[in-house]
Amino acid sequence: MGNVSDRHGNTHSGDDLPRRAISRGMKLASLPLGLAGRATVGFSKRVTGLADEILGEQAQRRTAEHLFSVLGQLKGGAMKLGQALSVFEAALPEHLASPYRQALTKLQSAAPPLPASSVHGVMERQLGEDWRDRFESFDDRPAAAASIGQVHRAVWHDGREVAVKIQYPGAGEALRSDLRQLARLAPMFKVLQPNFDVKQLTVELRERLLEELDYELEAATQRQFADAYRGDEQIRVPEVVHAGPEVLVTEWIEGTPIAEIIAEGTPQTRDRAGLLLTTLHFSAPKRAGLLHADPHPGNFALGDDGRLIVYDFGATARMPGGMPLQIGRLTRLTLDGKADEVLAGLRAEGFVPPDLEIDAEAVLDYLLPMLEPLGAEEFQFSREWLRKESTRLTNQHSEAYKLGKQLSFPPSYLLIHRVTMGSIGVLCQLGARARWRDILEDWLPGFDDPGRGEIRQ
Repeated sequence: MGNVSDRHGNTHSGDDLPRRAISRGMKLASLPLGLAGRATVGFSKRVTGLADEILGEQAQRRTAEHLFSVLGQLKGGAMKLGQALSVFEAALPEHLASPYRQALTKLQSAAPPLPASSVHGVMERQLGEDWRDRFESFDDRPAAAASIGQVHRAVWHDGREVAVKIQYPGAGEALRSDLRQLARLAPMFKVLQPNFDVKQLTVELRERLLEELDYELEAATQRQFADAYRGDEQIRVPEVVHAGPEVLVTEWIEGTPIAEIIAEGTPQTRDRAGLLLTTLHFSAPKRAGLLHADPHPGNFALGDDGRLIVYDFGATARMPGGMPLQIGRLTRLTLDGKADEVLAGLRAEGFVPPDLEIDAEAVLDYLLPMLEPLGAEEFQFSREWLRKESTRLTNQHSEAYKLGKQLSFPPSYLLIHRVTMGSIGVLCQLGARARWRDILEDWLPGFDDPGRGEIRQ
């Protein structure tokens, strides 16, 4: 096998891949010591404003660099965790956000490349020895790298420009190994959501991540999205050209990556990107019967025609009936100040334990700040707003924290909440401004008519 240089300038022989794979567990096992053990406690306290003695900025920068170095080399589940964390950096205090932003956002589009010989091996196994006959041209250099695979640019035999996503050899085994180790890092999510059932969160993440190994399932999902949005004026989904278990060929569609818009986009472009991302989030369950469950910026771009390009469909949730009616209904009742109805609805859905006596107005006070973007005529998401809201919910001395600790989180709502939180993180990175309420009125069942549907007993 040939040699390949990674993004750090190190050269590896394709023959040392098994040896490098063995070291994966050792590197990942070091993370709870190098990151969680050394930084998470102090990190959490700094976010919530409770630390008397805090880690220095140099230590935080070293932690961020270590996190990126290890997660970036490991790919797999570790890479996916880094991508998930990268959309939450908007909630961090600015003096902490900078080093984490620089380190974690790299994970949205960067990973050491696979040797060309290994790429050819995957193509031969998946498409046959004559696989090159299916292409007019095929670029051995990856155009992009992700957590469990990398993308190559090519021209299909009929002249269409295509993106060829190739799964890393052994990605399935490596991902399962990573997921077992990553359970040790799950408490990091409590920084933003102290009342999360972390066990349920890791189970849900595990299910979504393992689905990403099945490229044929992803192809079926992408076709479903493409059918729903074909010809749409706002959202564009590349057509599937060919699918196999470890190779997925789709239309090549270029655009400005959302990560680039976050870094240097104009206010108008930021607003447009935020509006379209939110439209996808709320319209897909109704139009496609699916929820796109991986909202990190690396999966999206803005086309020259102003449409949002959606690239990755490995993580989705099946919602044949659309978003649950009660989400829209309870959101609207909260905005309308219907405290008693909100409490009854939350209790019926399992957010409020049956035996918990709680003041309805206090519940309303707890929820309304979260819904500020929907109550305003226009609202601009910002890192400052997210930090303020995160502090309100996680500071152990706040009334919101004390009330939140008494509430439950039904497992059936976990995925929707996780994806919504990730989407809000991206909107805050963008600093997007829009009339967000209009999108919910168009697409969220129950929001335009909260009287529809009775409270479930």
